[in-house]
Amino acid sequence: MTSSELAPHAPWIDQRDALDAWLAPIGPGTVVGLDTEFMRRNTFYPQLALLQLAHGGRYALIDPLAVPLGDALAPTFAAQDVVTVMHSAGEDLEAMAPYLPDGPHTLFDTQIASAFVGMGLGISYRALVAELVGAELDKGETRSDWLQRPLTESQKLYATLDVVHLHPVHAILSERLAERGRSAWHAEDCARMKRRASQREGDPQPQRGVKPAADWPMEKQALLRRALRWRELTARALDKPKSWLLEDVQAVDLVGNLPATLASLDDRTRGTRALRSAQRQELFDLLHRPLDDAEIEATAPIVGHPVGEAKRAINDMRSAVDTLATQLDLPPGLLCARRSMEEFAMTKTWPEALEGWRRGVLYDRLSPLLPD
Repeated sequence: MTSSELAPHAPWIDQRDALDAWLAPIGPGTVVGLDTEFMRRNTFYPQLALLQLAHGGRYALIDPLAVPLGDALAPTFAAQDVVTVMHSAGEDLEAMAPYLPDGPHTLFDTQIASAFVGMGLGISYRALVAELVGAELDKGETRSDWLQRPLTESQKLYATLDVVHLHPVHAILSERLAERGRSAWHAEDCARMKRRASQREGDPQPQRGVKPAADWPMEKQALLRRALRWRELTARALDKPKSWLLEDVQAVDLVGNLPATLASLDDRTRGTRALRSAQRQELFDLLHRPLDDAEIEATAPIVGHPVGEAKRAINDMRSAVDTLATQLDLPPGLLCARRSMEEFAMTKTWPEALEGWRRGVLYDRLSPLLPD
């Protein structure tokens, strides 16, 4: 089947009353397909450019540039027990955050579900639809300018077809999850994705991703955390990319060798596109503000590159995860990411990323493998 043969009617909605009328029939216990088109143009936050909906054989394209969404979506998607079906929803949830700050009431992510039923990790929507529904989707508009108006007919067709198949895909995957006894695991991972997307201040421990600072004393790691947290919060406030304020390598350089003067900071951050005089002064002040014990205590140690016994333990953990993943018919990366093994082996503290159902199946297998 070709895309054009599958194209249903999807009204273009650019008035709030029309959106309210379209949403009105959606009640508790129902399933709604949702997708977005968004753009990132020199901004921190994705700019929502289009909202596509599917419910009960009805489809709609919502223009968020014209419709004041405000509180229009929360009563339908957040306040009642509606299952919202999305594919690889992380960035879509981020784009929807101004209107659904805690995400939808119940998220069903089809990409996560497909991994739980043996279809591999990170399958594309196009491949999933082809496998489960037998339809071939045209991806020619993937990199379109979705903020342009009017959209082309090709763009509208592409956007509509992205939600047309969500209901049948959801039905098939739900049945397969139930057959494998994986429904609860899937629901837990979807809830985790919602929580991650709803974080208002980003990663509370961003320094953990900067391995070159792993051998620094904790005071320096705490200062690096402070600088990176400042970058996150400032980028959000200015709605500018984090790299426009400070690259990781610049943060490491500045914390590792504090600028003695504001002029020195200016020289060492020359070329950053959003670091204006006010932000430079803020950054200089926070770099020189003394650390207290509480801030140091709250800083999670940076996990460096494993060596020696830790490296051997990680290799043993990987073998154990691979064996278990084969037994459970799950992708090893879904069961346990390598970075989680590294964190566990090097800190001997169970990672937050492995809480929930993963603790139940992994803890007794991995704990005996910790290095002495």
